Amino acid sequence: MAVLKVAKLGNPVLRQVARKVDLEELKDPKGELQNFIDDMVDTMRQEGGVGLAAPQVNRSIQVVVLEYENNERYPGESSIPLTALINPVLSDFSDETVLGWESCLSLIDFRGLVPRFKSLTLNTYDREGNKIEKRVSDFEAVVLQHEIDHLNGKVFLDRMDDLTQLSYQEEFEEFWLKKDPAP
Repeated sequence: MAVLKVAKLGNPVLRQVARKVDLEELKDPKGELQNFIDDMVDTMRQEGGVGLAAPQVNRSIQVVVLEYENNERYPGESSIPLTALINPVLSDFSDETVLGWESCLSLIDFRGLVPRFKSLTLNTYDREGNKIEKRVSDFEAVVLQHEIDHLNGKVFLDRMDDLTQLSYQEEFEEFWLKKDPAP
């Protein structure tokens, strides 16, 4: 296992549409793709992230890993078990949206107020190549939208309605953390 280098905003890989993974690549449990997924998990954990998309570690393929348990950046949110998603597609978005403060390992020092759909349907494959379809909502739906945006060459800045609500992390903690998310 290895911790991979995280691509920062300005790296062209973050603005590319990632290619789909050939599901045959998942069949070898000791294969390169499985090792890469393990390295993504190690990197996400080392960096204190809730999710990580392959383009964020300089590989333009449709792979996302997620895991959340009591992360200090998102206190009080529901847990997300360790999950690997291959070729994920989101659909059936709710009419209702939520506004929340997001950060990103590729923009590590920033927080921004981002509107996201409250619920949606996820169609994907797990790391063994099994098809999964499920309805997700709230924090998990937000995390999925954030990470899958990376597969489409987007970062959370692209989703912000008001760039005056972009903050360095330190100033976010001092001036915004205790405030209503929609001042």
